[in-house]
Amino acid sequence: MKIADVRAKAFAMPLNNPAYPKPPYKFYNREFVVITYRTDPEKLRAMVPEPLEVVGDLVAYEFIRMPDSTGFGDYTETGQVIPVRYTTPSGEVQTGGYVHAMYLDDNSPIAGGREIWGFPKKLASPKLVHEQETLVGTLHYGSVLCVTATMGYKHREADMDAVLKGMKNPAFMIKIIPHVDGTARVCELVRYYMEDIVLKGAWEGPAALQLFEHVSCDVAKLPVLEVVKASHYIADITLGLGEVIHDYLKD
Repeated sequence: MKIADVRAKAFAMPLNNPAYPKPPYKFYNREFVVITYRTDPEKLRAMVPEPLEVVGDLVAYEFIRMPDSTGFGDYTETGQVIPVRYTTPSGEVQTGGYVHAMYLDDNSPIAGGREIWGFPKKLASPKLVHEQETLVGTLHYGSVLCVTATMGYKHREADMDAVLKGMKNPAFMIKIIPHVDGTARVCELVRYYMEDIVLKGAWEGPAALQLFEHVSCDVAKLPVLEVVKASHYIADITLGLGEVIHDYLKD
């Protein structure tokens, strides 16, 4: 294979059989259960990197079922998103979410999410199921239970406009790729948006959330002090590509 062929062919690893296809990635009937809880604000500030700013003491714990996603298949994801504020170089103030931790059960979106956007994804075993009148989410890391979440099933309809507005907010994460000598070669703050959103239904209800300590699954480092609210909604979306908004290696 010639050098020019490598350049033309290279998209993702492995060179001759990439772990995922090229974007865009579309998701149909994506099911979200989001439990918002109050935590220790000092611990939040220790987790969130500048130039993002923590805006309170809340964390959104999410379970997401993705039964039909182009390129990535059928999988489940869970993790924590922290509400933040970002001031652009022009002075515009954006509110959104800092993606702190993600755990999922499918290799392709782990590899693609980490390599393209910088999603902080790890391999684990999350589940989201309907048990009679209750939505039940669990996360096992190996054999160890790390999260249990329950929510009342469709107790009342949510404000669709408010849910849609929240889905349109930007999300932020840090993309890190090491150099061959072990130092950081890429360390960037990335912003992305959900696109082509078709919200099919949204509900609210009571919820409970328990987080358990694990050395490799650190969700309990942001402890649950009080559950504030819970949302359950279903939508079709396109996962928008990211943009670099801060390069930590240039400052």
